[in-house]
Amino acid sequence: MKKIFLTFSSLLISCFSYSQQTSNSSETAPGSSSKTYQPPTFLDPDRIAKIKAAIPALEKIYREYAEKNNYPGMAFGVVVDDKVIFSGGYGYTDLANKTKASGKSLFRIASMSKSVTTMAILKLRDEGKLRLDDPAYLYIPELKSMPLLTTDSPAITIRNLMTHAAGFPEDNPWGDRQLDGKDEELLDLIKSGISNSNVPGVQYEYSNLAFAILGKIIGNITKIPYQQYINENIFKPLGMVHTIWEYSKAPADLLAHGYRWEEGKWKEEVLLHDGTYGAMGGILTSIDDFGKYMAFHLSAWPARNDKETGPVKRSSVREMQQPWTFNNLNAKFKYPNGRECSLVSSYGYGLRTSRDCQDRIFTGHTGGLPGFGSQWWIMPEYGIGVIANGNLTYASMNTANFAVMDTLISLAGLKPRELPVSPILKLRKDQIVKLLPNWSNAETNNIFAVNFFPDRSVELRKKASLALFDKIGKVKKVTELKPQNQLRGNFQIEGEHGAIDVYFTLTPENPALIQQLDIKEIPK
Repeated sequence: MKKIFLTFSSLLISCFSYSQQTSNSSETAPGSSSKTYQPPTFLDPDRIAKIKAAIPALEKIYREYAEKNNYPGMAFGVVVDDKVIFSGGYGYTDLANKTKASGKSLFRIASMSKSVTTMAILKLRDEGKLRLDDPAYLYIPELKSMPLLTTDSPAITIRNLMTHAAGFPEDNPWGDRQLDGKDEELLDLIKSGISNSNVPGVQYEYSNLAFAILGKIIGNITKIPYQQYINENIFKPLGMVHTIWEYSKAPADLLAHGYRWEEGKWKEEVLLHDGTYGAMGGILTSIDDFGKYMAFHLSAWPARNDKETGPVKRSSVREMQQPWTFNNLNAKFKYPNGRECSLVSSYGYGLRTSRDCQDRIFTGHTGGLPGFGSQWWIMPEYGIGVIANGNLTYASMNTANFAVMDTLISLAGLKPRELPVSPILKLRKDQIVKLLPNWSNAETNNIFAVNFFPDRSVELRKKASLALFDKIGKVKKVTELKPQNQLRGNFQIEGEHGAIDVYFTLTPENPALIQQLDIKEIPK
């Protein structure tokens, strides 16, 4: 055992240049705070070039999908980091005039509008003009006397409305025909008593009505129409100068007409004018314009110390993307290439967030109206996003977008951002390496938390680690630390006959101390 330890120590001296700080002191250890924080980064210097090289294959997927599903027209695009790097089109936005679809074509994006409404709500929240857990009746008094499903129902909150948990019934077929409704009609509906399917706050159920109410809340607080507030406070700062609410204001050569396939031919759907329910699905925009909004969502990641530059705080954008209401678990989800991978989905604030079996996170929203279907996804950890708009009733873009994102990651060999090792985590790793395998003077070493040795004695830890080091033989390499966050990570010790994984996590104290240390053999 002594020979093994001497060999291990000699290897460490040759491989590492440690600071002169004594291992039994934590007084000068770096803290974990904004002063030491380093955000995760992309490490591949050729990442953008690889993405651009994959664009022809992605465009082919979209075009073949549109043709296969008999879409009159379709526009699509790819967003990377801070901009749209590709946009294109298939077919026609106006069949009568044979107007070709493009990245500048203005499609009604239906429920993709919802997150814009919740972003406006969060801006008002950040300005102190409302609280998300306020009863909605504080801003729409007519809700105060509206009966709920049970006598013990809590008041409907703004957060309930944003997360489809207000207790209203799923209302897609009905809601899709309400876009041009008036404020007084919404208030009359509330006064007559809304029919509820659940009590507030207990279950997800998709509600367009809830977002019409959010639009009314924005208008009541700001004293201007929600459309004007969003135009001035979100669209204009993001440079979305071509995004509109009223279809009659769209240039004729850019407006996408909506169609349904019926009796063997395309029939044009009647476009509804802008109104109260536009807050749930009334926006008309292009790939090039909405891509700026997607880029803003991507720009909220990673959390960092940079100056704020957007219309709302980065932390609020990240808050929108968090799972607030469980939506669905698809244990048999399949990617378009047939690969099975379970997928869990939840609803955030006007956004749906999904996580697959590979721990990949997708955030975005679908949209569907008579004449239109759309969807956007972003993958914040990869810095990429996709968007597709079609002008066929309830055109599904889910399969195409999943195929494009999956293909892009594969063709370009994309990896998520990697987190640098925090100074305190690196220091503790070096100190752990010095102690192993015989734990000399460990109990007098001030790098361990108060729970550490009561949880497991130094004698037992020493016995276990000596046995593991004896099993792997002469140490050949100590790998770099892989951080899970600022205060948790693992590394490996590789020997002639095997390897050991060393995992540790630190306390919330400052400086942070080692509260858990697991040393396990890595199966061959």
